[in-house]
Amino acid sequence: MRLKVIIPVVLLSISAGVLAFNKLGHADDPPGRYEVIMNLVGQMLKEGHYQPKAIDDAFSREVFNKYVRSLDVEKKFFLKSDINRLEPLATHIDDELKGAPVDCFRNINTLIKQRVAEAAAIYPEILSKPFDFTVDEKVTLDPEKLDYPADENARKEAWRKVLKYRTLEKLTDLQEMREKAKDGDSAKTKTDAQLESEARVKVKQLYDRYFDRLKTRQNDNDRFNLYVNAITTTMDPHTDYFPPDEKRAFEEQMAGKFFGIGAQLKEEGDRIKVVSIVTGSPSWKQGQLKANDVIQKVAQGNAEPVDITGYPVEDAVKLIRGKKGTPVKLTVKSVDGTTKDITIVRDEIVTEETFAKSAIINGQHKIGYIYLPEFYADFNDRNGARSAEDVAKEVAKLKAEKVEGIILDLRFNGGGSLQDVVQMAGLFIPEGPVVQVRSRGGDAVVLRDRDKNVQYDGPLAIMVNEYSASASEIMAAAMQDYKRAVIIGSGQTFGKGTVQRLFNLDDFYPVKDGGSLGALKLTQQKFYRANGGSTQLKGVASDVVLPDPYYDVAERKDSDALVWDEIPRASFTPWINPVPAEALKKNSEKRMATSPAFKLLTENLNTLKKLEKQETYSLNLQTFKAEQKTNTAALKKYDAVNDKVKELSIVNIRSDMEKLGNDSSKIARNKDWIKVRTKDIYLDEAVNVMNDLIAMSLPKMERKPNR
Repeated sequence: MRLKVIIPVVLLSISAGVLAFNKLGHADDPPGRYEVIMNLVGQMLKEGHYQPKAIDDAFSREVFNKYVRSLDVEKKFFLKSDINRLEPLATHIDDELKGAPVDCFRNINTLIKQRVAEAAAIYPEILSKPFDFTVDEKVTLDPEKLDYPADENARKEAWRKVLKYRTLEKLTDLQEMREKAKDGDSAKTKTDAQLESEARVKVKQLYDRYFDRLKTRQNDNDRFNLYVNAITTTMDPHTDYFPPDEKRAFEEQMAGKFFGIGAQLKEEGDRIKVVSIVTGSPSWKQGQLKANDVIQKVAQGNAEPVDITGYPVEDAVKLIRGKKGTPVKLTVKSVDGTTKDITIVRDEIVTEETFAKSAIINGQHKIGYIYLPEFYADFNDRNGARSAEDVAKEVAKLKAEKVEGIILDLRFNGGGSLQDVVQMAGLFIPEGPVVQVRSRGGDAVVLRDRDKNVQYDGPLAIMVNEYSASASEIMAAAMQDYKRAVIIGSGQTFGKGTVQRLFNLDDFYPVKDGGSLGALKLTQQKFYRANGGSTQLKGVASDVVLPDPYYDVAERKDSDALVWDEIPRASFTPWINPVPAEALKKNSEKRMATSPAFKLLTENLNTLKKLEKQETYSLNLQTFKAEQKTNTAALKKYDAVNDKVKELSIVNIRSDMEKLGNDSSKIARNKDWIKVRTKDIYLDEAVNVMNDLIAMSLPKMERKPNR
């Protein structure tokens, strides 16, 4: 849910390399890395944030509580006495942001390491003995309903109940497998006692990996990064601190490319396995790395290798990716059992799944479909991929195929480049304002489409859901304000109406040893619709509302989110053939009211929402099974919705198929991409709405002057 913008921004009154460190009575030693980052972040929040909160004791307490929760989400490490003991430091964080030593972080960090080590000795002891599942007792899993354990005995009891619940889950799975096993299968003859023992072993393996990551894969720097982000996200949810590797990952995602080896990886137990090799990539050219190989160690050139056993795949990827032209050495165990070192030189890898893609939906009318996963833009490469240019190409291909309408799918699109969304909106409207942007203390600046030409002037629909955010909301809002397109989807979109800019901290305080301090993604502006209303918090309300399974994810759920407001309307002329939104809405509501698929979907969503509200879970085997039977039946009914959806006829444009060539991995991914959409209940209804829109637009088509 990102937004990056290339327009004038607030100047920060921080001189490069000059910081005022207030030592608050401490010896005047040179500041450490943590102090430098904290002081920089504090000044940037104060000087550059769009709407900064007062950095005072109240702000500190909120940060303190957020950070402690992030370290102990399930409240199974800290004791109540720990929180009370740390409480005096809760008002120290604002001082740390002004240059004081980071005592709050260091004290919490020391304590959490101690408590994790203690918990690491608790779970094996509990799992070494059988559980009694005939006892009637319950466990509460929602941490919001829990307090920190009063003492060590209470903490051990909390662990016992959670471990018993996890074992109960595994046990019922094993019992179900036993029931389904064929005669003669060893699983068929296992007793409940044997299955209970096997379930405890599986749970222990799960927690062994969990604690291994906590103890050996999460270091002081990782916890400090969480600490700084607790500060930045208290200012607002989209101001983030990026350590160096995450900064690189963010820029890679925005650009749709990175520098790596071109191998798709997955976690398999505690191992990292190669799924496939990207054709034409460095791994493909080098030739030694193969699908199903297990990567055991990663070394940067000739440096000491890092054992990645137990690593999550995202952490392994961070080690394998790097600068273009640099070597990475992998220690690999092949399928044939041999172990060897493979050196691969990193090069550019383009992630095509990031880019716009189109297809044709055949039926009552020939409809063009464009899928846009994000508003990507390569800000470091003038010739890099841009989402607006790519969508224009897809529109041109669809027009050549003589489609009668176009559906632009922005579901799960978290945003991206503001420049691109302005340019993209211009493909569908004549010259005019697309969005208004206001900086801190300044007047709104109107960002306009200045091209009077309209690339596509036919029927247009935009699909959204609660995960459609930022630039997606600008696009949907502009098309809605101009009455150019019908918006189909959730009751409202995410509600992110703010603009961020990425600042390299090294530009303000160069590090002598050549290391990096990371970067701050800082909220500096707020954007508003052409009609003057903000998309912040409220998002964009769909014209045609579909029952949505995605709930409780929107901006309004975050207490630190900026508020909704509005500014004067920009001057613009609505589309000459305004979308008949109300008529389309009524037709859709009639269809859904009689649709077996939507009836079942609505019923199932209501059931699932009730299940979400369950606060306690039984640890009695029979009661648990009865609860699971009810839940499973509800989930199966949800899965059955697709069976009632008619299969759409979706095909690729011929030129796109030709580009795939003989690359089997690309062909397989494309096949999956098409298959997912053929039984999509939401896309199916969007097609129905588009059919209505085409029918309603036909008499007016000859009156459109904007070609």
